[in-house]
Amino acid sequence: MFNPKSLFKPLLLTMALAGSAIAGDFDGKRVLFIDSYHAGYEWSDGVTAGVERTLQGSGVELKVFRMDTKRNKEDAFKQEAAQKAKAEIDSFKPDVVIAADDNASKFLIQPFYKDAALPFVFCGVNWDESVYGYPYKNVTGMVEVSGVKELVGLLQQFAKGGRIGLLAEDSLTERKEAENYKSKLGIEVQPAYIQSFAEWKQKFTEMQDQVDILIIGNTAGLPDFDEQAATAHALANAKIPSGAVQTGPMSFALVGYLKVAEEQGSWAAESALKILGGTSPADIPITRNKDGKIVINLKMAEASGIDIPYSLIETATLVMQ
Repeated sequence: MFNPKSLFKPLLLTMALAGSAIAGDFDGKRVLFIDSYHAGYEWSDGVTAGVERTLQGSGVELKVFRMDTKRNKEDAFKQEAAQKAKAEIDSFKPDVVIAADDNASKFLIQPFYKDAALPFVFCGVNWDESVYGYPYKNVTGMVEVSGVKELVGLLQQFAKGGRIGLLAEDSLTERKEAENYKSKLGIEVQPAYIQSFAEWKQKFTEMQDQVDILIIGNTAGLPDFDEQAATAHALANAKIPSGAVQTGPMSFALVGYLKVAEEQGSWAAESALKILGGTSPADIPITRNKDGKIVINLKMAEASGIDIPYSLIETATLVMQ
């Protein structure tokens, strides 16, 4: 199976060195990292790795709190998780808080810490930070945008038409993705939001005849999802080019134009160090991710009857055999 960590070793080293270069000596300072999701989820692990590597050697005491709202989608659970995160802030007394992904902003920062004294750095907020009222005087952050425009451009050379489908779990993030594909990029997709692995397999097969390009979204919130079975199903049923903007679906997608989670964590940690050094969050402009990696899955190419040109293979970060 695909190991996404193999993609990013050189980049991680660069990020770690960049963080160390501005770190200085922050002995006694505390940073709390609040993850909206859970350990073991590839995106969260990547953001965490970026935070940890950048703070390493800075003297900062880092503590991690997981809200676990990827596997628990009910608003009541998210609100309770935010209250627990708030209690952790009160107990740990951090000098800066890093908060990853939308639910931390929606359920924690916006209701409790807007324009407060405690500085926050968000990352992983999808597409549009203004939905949470940002900017605040005590908050800066990195917005997460998908390279879906670049992905669709790569896939169009293999497609017979212009209909684009999206197959993804039913979550706030995935619905937000589809809305912003249209509003920000002018890319309209036919979405299929699913709640089980059986439904994923059914929709994957059906959409081979309903669209010309299939974007495969996140499935990490599906408790019964089986990656090996999904890969086998995709190899047996693929007829059209498919793509992904995250590492998770790459075992059963043809081409990936992938966001780099470590970029988010590293930037957030570098910003936290700047704040510890005396910079106001308001003086650190909110930014967007820039890094992207091309991945090609040759097994899916063979299964779909698609010939990948050598010129594309040459540009890829990783070619999966």
